[in-house]
Formats: sequence, C-alpha cells, structure tokens
Amino acid sequence: MVTHAVIPHSEKEPECPFCMPHSDRQIIERNGSVVAILDQHPVTKGHTLLLPVRHTPDFFSMTSEEIDDAIALIKLLQENIRRNDPSVTGFNIGANSGISAGQTIMHAHIHLIPRRDGDTPEPRGGVRGVIPDKMVY
Repeated sequence: MVTHAVIPHSEKEPECPFCMPHSDRQIIERNGSVVAILDQHPVTKGHTLLLPVRHTPDFFSMTSEEIDDAIALIKLLQENIRRNDPSVTGFNIGANSGISAGQTIMHAHIHLIPRRDGDTPEPRGGVRGVIPDKMVY
C-alpha cells in the first residue's frame, strides 16, 4: 500500500533528506508514527528503511511508541516480502547510530535487508561484518 505522509512542519528539519516532502519518496507502508520507504542505495532487492515521521537524530532518540510502531511494521514488511519473493530466506535488521557507526543521514532509520541463499560467499557473522576482521568467529 503506497501512501503519502503529511508531516507537521514543526517536526521537520529543512535540510534533512528524510524530512523532505514524502511525495518525493514513495511510502510503501505506514504504521502509526513510522513509515517505510525503499532504500535509494539498496544492499539487496527489497532493502527497506523504516523511519519516524518526526525528525529525531538516531535510534536511541526514538520514543517507545516509535520503536513499537517500527517493530510491528518490520514484522508486517518481512511477511509481505517473504510472500511476494520466495527467494528471500533471511533478513538483517539494523540501525547505525552516530557517525562512527556509519550513520550518514542524521534522521533515525532502521534497515530491513532481505537476504537470499548465496547472496554472499560467507554470510556467517551477519551484522558483525561492519568490522570485517570480526565477522567470522
């Protein structure tokens, strides 16, 4: 379901690319205080970002309501992805919080990355791969 969010001006940051009018980015799903959009630089087909409608800098600044809404939306999205793409056999879920953690847009967002058998030679370690020498243990 594609919708368009109306974000109150007082909850947006003019320079934030995730606060721009969402007519510029298709919202694929919404749950309460969060929306889901496709990542513009996807790691895999179906890579989705979940972000709070209000501007907040990172995962740890999200409210309990936003986190709860995001978790429920993650579950819904993964069900939809699995139903529509039987090649998906797993998921990575993650949030980069802070520049040293790789965050490049300072608006909270959670990555939902569908994974498929064989999409990388050695998937063991998953998100530990952010520091390559620590991935395989």
